[in-house]
Amino acid sequence: MLAVRLAKIVLIAAFAAFAFIVTYDNIVDYNSNYEFVRHVLSMDTTFPNNALMHRAITDPRLWTAAYIVIIATEAVTGVLLIVGALALLALINAPAAAFNRAKVWAVAGLTVGFALWFFGFLVVAGEYFAMWQSKTWNGQEAAFRITAVLLGVLIFVCLSDRDEA
Repeated sequence: MLAVRLAKIVLIAAFAAFAFIVTYDNIVDYNSNYEFVRHVLSMDTTFPNNALMHRAITDPRLWTAAYIVIIATEAVTGVLLIVGALALLALINAPAAAFNRAKVWAVAGLTVGFALWFFGFLVVAGEYFAMWQSKTWNGQEAAFRITAVLLGVLIFVCLSDRDEA
């Protein structure tokens, strides 16, 4: 059905726009989110005397490297998703088999984004660096919202399209 295919393309393109805006914001307003990365990695706002402080990273070079990886991953997510949306748009009236095969770019982009926001922010930052303990530098709610949207779009996109009978 054309409407379902168009919906998939729109959702993929919308998330590409989100990823590009986040990438742009992190480059243009570099210091705001660099501070977030610095505080999370250094664990300086977690509970006093917590037993996990041996995990803290206090080297500014590693903060910068981590932030660059985050920005690059956001950009890769956006690029894969825009390629995915354009590939699907080009095949919007194609047979279902061709349309389904073209989903690979979108699935890759959604997976990279999921890896960043779920694994990077919820697992690594949230649990390993105990971001959940910080009242000030806690991005878990935002990361969860993004992850939930990503997962919903990924499931919807992965639903197999069929040719009209």
